[in-house]
Amino acid sequence: MQLIGILQIKSYDKVKEFLHQEHVGRISTIDVNGFPQIIPMNFVFLNDAVYMHSHPKGEKIENFKKNEKVGFEVDRELEFLPSYFEDPKNASLADTLYISIVMKGIASLVTDKEEKTLALNGLMKKYQPEGGYDPIKSDMKVLDGVAVIKIIPKILHGKYKIGQNLSHIDKLDLAQKIMKKNSPTAKETLKIMGFEITDEGLKMIDEPIW
Repeated sequence: MQLIGILQIKSYDKVKEFLHQEHVGRISTIDVNGFPQIIPMNFVFLNDAVYMHSHPKGEKIENFKKNEKVGFEVDRELEFLPSYFEDPKNASLADTLYISIVMKGIASLVTDKEEKTLALNGLMKKYQPEGGYDPIKSDMKVLDGVAVIKIIPKILHGKYKIGQNLSHIDKLDLAQKIMKKNSPTAKETLKIMGFEITDEGLKMIDEPIW
């Protein structure tokens, strides 16, 4: 069975939901020697674009000034599946449940102060949702001391693996093994897979559609 189509995230709403949840993305630019440079960054996804704040000077900025084409990636490992889930003698059967988004896009520095303000306030709302700060305004001098990078996606691919390629019986069996292993991420993984932990055990409450 080919998994490529099954693993593809088809819902743009799910893509946006995932990007809103994740705190670290990685921007890839091409340096002066032709090598890719990959840097982890805080980011916010607003109006179908990625925004990041940065020091006004730096290699990544110089890179995309010369070559505006960049990559951007966000991923989450949900659960490592040890090989003994399938066969204690066959290490090649180890696997991972995950969600990932990969973009190819055009990067630029935001110069419009209203857009810059929107992006910075969006970042604050995402990373400090409890509040406790005064919103940034477009006439503040602080805007001159920080750069805002914008990536407009031209190609966007999402992949996820949560057992959607398995039969209901096999998926339940995998979920029970994950629950028994009881890793720090197990409960959240089971929830994403569509299971609820009850007094009687595991119950499928939702068949996730991505």
